[in-house]
Amino acid sequence: MTINYPKPVIGFAAYSGTGKTTLLTQLIPILRDKGLRVAVIKHAHHDFDIDQPGKDSYQLRKAGASPMLISSSRRMALMIDKEDEKEPELAELIHYIHADTIDLILVEGFKHESIAKIELHRPATGKPLLFPDDDNIIAIAHDDIINSASPIPRLDINNPVEIADFLFTFINSD
Repeated sequence: MTINYPKPVIGFAAYSGTGKTTLLTQLIPILRDKGLRVAVIKHAHHDFDIDQPGKDSYQLRKAGASPMLISSSRRMALMIDKEDEKEPELAELIHYIHADTIDLILVEGFKHESIAKIELHRPATGKPLLFPDDDNIIAIAHDDIINSASPIPRLDINNPVEIADFLFTFINSD
């Protein structure tokens, strides 16, 4: 499915254990300091629950409310129990984020989606590069020498400022 969204959508693709979440938690404040409003969509592989048993919103959702929206003066959460157990599609999820409230969406996971991506690679994990088989990868952030000729930029996975600068330049190059 094609992603049609009016703001830049950049994925971070890597195998589990590479440090996607760690890097994103470092990147987001740097990008915000550059004046960007950043949203994140993260793929979860397991059944998860952000609500707590015993709380009103949990009880209302378990009673069958779907969607269940809870809001306060500082925060809002929308919970939707899905009827089927098919994997979520980014093209569907992305429209829950209002384009007028953000400048950029970072996507963690969804490595098979056709969006611009930065591949995170740590040779020590023993996993292969995704780059040779994915034309959507715009850069590789790594922490060691990679034995692969590549026409795309190489970034230091341990230097979030360098990666943020690359992202800022990339999304403003249009």
